[in-house]
Amino acid sequence: MNIAVLGTGAWGTALARLLHQNQHAVTLWGHDAKHLADVQAAGCNERYLPGIDLPAALRFEADLQMAIRDQEVVVVAVPSKAFRAVTKSLQEFRGLVVSVTKGIEYETDLTMGVVAQANAPLARVAALSGPSLAMEVAREVPTAVVAASRELATAQQAQQLFHRPAFRVYTSTDMLGVELGGALKNVIAIAAGVGDGLGFGDNAKAALVTRGIVEMRRIGVACGAQAETFSGLSGLGDLTVTCFSRLSRNRGFGEQLGRGRSVSEILAITVTVAEGYPTALSAFQLAARLKVATPIINEVHAMLYSSKNVKEAVRDLTNRDSKAED
Repeated sequence: MNIAVLGTGAWGTALARLLHQNQHAVTLWGHDAKHLADVQAAGCNERYLPGIDLPAALRFEADLQMAIRDQEVVVVAVPSKAFRAVTKSLQEFRGLVVSVTKGIEYETDLTMGVVAQANAPLARVAALSGPSLAMEVAREVPTAVVAASRELATAQQAQQLFHRPAFRVYTSTDMLGVELGGALKNVIAIAAGVGDGLGFGDNAKAALVTRGIVEMRRIGVACGAQAETFSGLSGLGDLTVTCFSRLSRNRGFGEQLGRGRSVSEILAITVTVAEGYPTALSAFQLAARLKVATPIINEVHAMLYSSKNVKEAVRDLTNRDSKAED
C-alpha cells in the first residue's frame, strides 16, 4: 500500500523502516526540512536512531500536502503538542489514519485518536500502542503491540499493515483504553525515574508499577474504557517497559529530576520529547474533573509544575493513610 509516515523522530523513523520491510511504498515527512534532507543524504536518522540504516527506496517529502497526496494510509507520529495542527491537513483524507502518538490534549482531555477522527472525519482511525521502544523495534528485537479501533475491521487492517515476525500485533476495539494506557504510563514512568535518581531499589519500583496501573485503570474506567485493557500490552506491558528500560525517555526524565536537576534544565538538554511531561498536566486535570484518586500522578504533577521538592513528594506519597488494596 501507499503509506505516509508523518514525523521523523525515533518512532516515526522506526515505523517507516518496518512498513517498508513489509513491502509497502513509504513516504516520510518531517516539519524540519533540513533535518529531513540530512536523513535522506545520510541514509540514517543519526539524531534519533543512530546506527540504523534506512532503506534506499524510502521516499522523503518536506511538503505535508504532497506527502499525503494519493496515499492509502497515513501514520501520525508527531509529538502530541503538534498533533492537532498536523492532522488538520487530513480533512479530505478517506483512507486509514493510524495514530502512534501517546498523549492527552490538555485543552480538550481528548486522546490523539479522537483528535484524529475529528480532523479527518472521512477517514477510518486506529491507534497503535504497546511496549515498543523505537530503537529495539529498529533493531528487530521481538516486540508485541496492539492495534485498536472502534471498528474491528479497521483494527485488523492496521494489524495487517504492521505485523511481521519480530513485531507481533494484536487487535482491540477499546481504542480509548488503549490510548489512555499508552499516555498515562508515561507519567508513572517519570515517577519511576525519580526513584532511580534517588537511589531506590526494586521493591519501590514494583510497588510504583502496581499502584500506577491502578491509577491508570481508575481514569480509564471513569472515561468509559474497559478495565481489562489496562492489564494488556498498552497498559501493564507499556508501563513495565517504560518504567524499567534505560532507553525510556520518560524514565530518564524522572531520573534527572531525582538527581537534582530542575525541570527547565532537563528540558534544555533533552533532544527528544518526553511525552510524560505534557501528559502529567493533562492527566492531573482529567483526574480532577472525573474526581478520581491519583496520588502518584498528583505528585508527579506537583514536581513538574509546582517545583515541589522530589523528596517531599515521595514523603507525602508514602505517608498517606493506610487502606485496603484495590
